[in-house]
Amino acid sequence: MSKQLPDVQASEPEVAVGLSQVGVTGVEKLVKLAREDKRPIVLMAEFEVYVDLPQGRKGIDMSRNMEVIDETLEDAVAEPVYRVEEMCGETAERLLEKHDYTTTATVEMEAEFVVQDETPASGRPTQGTVDIVAAATAREGEPTREEIGAHVTGMTVCPCSQQMMSQRASEKLAELGVGEREVREFLEAVPQAGHSQRGHATLTIETTGDPDVDLLDVVDVARDAMSARIYNLAKRPDEDAMTYAAHANAKFVEDCVRSMAEGVVDEFDHLDDDAVVTMKQSNDESIHQHNAHAERVAEFGTLRGEVNGD
Repeated sequence: MSKQLPDVQASEPEVAVGLSQVGVTGVEKLVKLAREDKRPIVLMAEFEVYVDLPQGRKGIDMSRNMEVIDETLEDAVAEPVYRVEEMCGETAERLLEKHDYTTTATVEMEAEFVVQDETPASGRPTQGTVDIVAAATAREGEPTREEIGAHVTGMTVCPCSQQMMSQRASEKLAELGVGEREVREFLEAVPQAGHSQRGHATLTIETTGDPDVDLLDVVDVARDAMSARIYNLAKRPDEDAMTYAAHANAKFVEDCVRSMAEGVVDEFDHLDDDAVVTMKQSNDESIHQHNAHAERVAEFGTLRGEVNGD
């Protein structure tokens, strides 16, 4: 008769310090994102799953816990879901129920999502990709908080370098005898060069309950916060349209975050005041070796007050 092996994971650690997150990363699952009257969108999603660990327990028993996590995720993705953040929330709640020693469970998901685009000038259909992110945290005695968002890319133009080029053009046109009014009209009609860069925007919204936040609206707000959208397919008229649009809408990295804030308040005005909005912008600088970054995290009520000047 075999002996019962000791449960080392349940023993007390030598250093009695609790851990806020212990779990697994890199768990891949197929997720079917359901749509009304359309075929579901199939995502290859990667999950990170964590629970907290009290100070009196050595470990979570990684092998058995992985089995619980895998079974829970399998149950969650077995049927099409309409909101990936809700799926994360349900998974976190199930994990909390199955771990009697934990008080918090967190599930995070990231997947590449294909968006259907149309080129800005030639009107040709094309596809682009964005990274969608979803997460949820379940805590004992508290409503589960769910988060949905996206990482997107776009184009920005530096207003400072553009202003210097406009000044150079203005002086040269004046030397050639062009009148001041004509110079002003020309510069308004033909934006001058400025150094451009690829921008990376992140927008997430964290709420409780069912906030009715459409993922595609989140993507649109983030893409439109930069100087211009970019497209995989671009004929010469499209390249001209993108270049003109970006230079006519030059923005600092800080401007992009503020434009994102304005877009969130305009698009999601139904959100509760305690919804948490995270906005980040990073630009790959073209004439510097460093990059530029700006971000803001705020409750929606605060953000709305600032945008509306209350």
